[in-house]
Amino acid sequence: MFDWGRGDDEPDPEAARERMVDGVRGRIDHPSTAEALGAVPRHTFVPENRREAAYRDRPLPIGSGQTISAPHMVAEMVDRLDLDPGDRILEIGTGCGYHAAVTAEVVGADNVYSVEYHAALAEQARETLAELGYADVSIRVGDGHEGWPAHAPYDAVYLTCAPAEFPEAVIEQVRDGGQLLGPLGRGTQRLVHAHKEADGLARQSCGGVRFVPMHGGD
Repeated sequence: MFDWGRGDDEPDPEAARERMVDGVRGRIDHPSTAEALGAVPRHTFVPENRREAAYRDRPLPIGSGQTISAPHMVAEMVDRLDLDPGDRILEIGTGCGYHAAVTAEVVGADNVYSVEYHAALAEQARETLAELGYADVSIRVGDGHEGWPAHAPYDAVYLTCAPAEFPEAVIEQVRDGGQLLGPLGRGTQRLVHAHKEADGLARQSCGGVRFVPMHGGD
């Protein structure tokens, strides 16, 4: 558990963030993932009444029935994609914008495109990202099942909400050889990492997870 200030008189988010990164470092392979996680102030993305818990390794509610993912899950997803600077990324489910910011630290903010179903969350995420220097992250309000075809093809797509299956429109927007990563399933969910090949998706199940359901679709 990551305490905000370990009982100090004044909260110390930087020290708490360091401890958070140290807590997940053993679960990731790429130094760039730890650097990205350490660069983004998670407490800025959570509601003020939740900031004391911002650096604990657990999801937190952010409004509209949605959550900010636990730090270890964000780290695992960024790490599994093994992204390079300049990769074009589509995120389905902006939420508060935290995962997009961590991804932007790796690929560059102008290479991150995100779709959010809830207009209020999208607007708040834009504001927070802009305040922190990630204004070039592009966000639109819409149904994530449709992806964002205007900026395709993408090198990778990740989902922060769970559909029953990767949406067909989203698959089509990934380049050949590109990646998809996200929780799949209604009820029981599995984190699935897929590579797009000529004859379909080569999939790897990465274990059980629990995400909010994906809205929209049929």
